[in-house]
Amino acid sequence: MTHDTKIPLDLSGAQKRTLRARGHHLNPVIQIGKEGISENLINSTTAALKSHELVKVKIGQNVPVERGEAAMELARLTASALVQQIGKVFLLYRPNPDLPADKRIALS
Repeated sequence: MTHDTKIPLDLSGAQKRTLRARGHHLNPVIQIGKEGISENLINSTTAALKSHELVKVKIGQNVPVERGEAAMELARLTASALVQQIGKVFLLYRPNPDLPADKRIALS
């Protein structure tokens, strides 16, 4: 399977602040484990981004990739923007124009 490897979105500081505030209360829905960034992980992350736009990801203990690298690589492979990374947790954002308007995240 080929992945969409477009350059991730450019977000303004205000947009990132909005997304960080929205993501603060989220629980991680994706966890990177000892397999690292696998095909299944990419597919799961893509599906989560499609349905939620903003996804919190947690990096597990025995991940074979450095934390910052893992966050940037997953963002690149899912054509999403890396909004924030704090320790082993990071936020990814990718807008989905196909979601109903009340489910989309509005960025000014």
